[in-house]
Amino acid sequence: MTDERFDIEHRDAERRYVLVDRESDGADIGEEAYVDVDEERVLYHTLVSEEYAGQGLASRLVSAVVDDIIARGMTIVPVCPYVKAWLPKHPEYADHVVDVRPEHLRAVSQRTR
Repeated sequence: MTDERFDIEHRDAERRYVLVDRESDGADIGEEAYVDVDEERVLYHTLVSEEYAGQGLASRLVSAVVDDIIARGMTIVPVCPYVKAWLPKHPEYADHVVDVRPEHLRAVSQRTR
């Protein structure tokens, strides 16, 4: 996602997508953290800084992340409560969503230790 103020960067080595405010010296103001299980990307943490709340930025972040996952030929595993609530509001992505399985939760647990 790019507009005049905000960018979303995929930081593969960090296993996260980062929402950046270019008007604030490129400060990271949000993120979507993930872990991959084969060709399934498990989204487990969505965050946007409080001072940016109410601007729809979390939705824009998740939308960009989901589009990127699909473009990579992967499927989406919604573990994060925000993503779980967001996806039913966007049924166009339903064919790309996989139900959470125990191995997904184990991978998240290992990643967040």
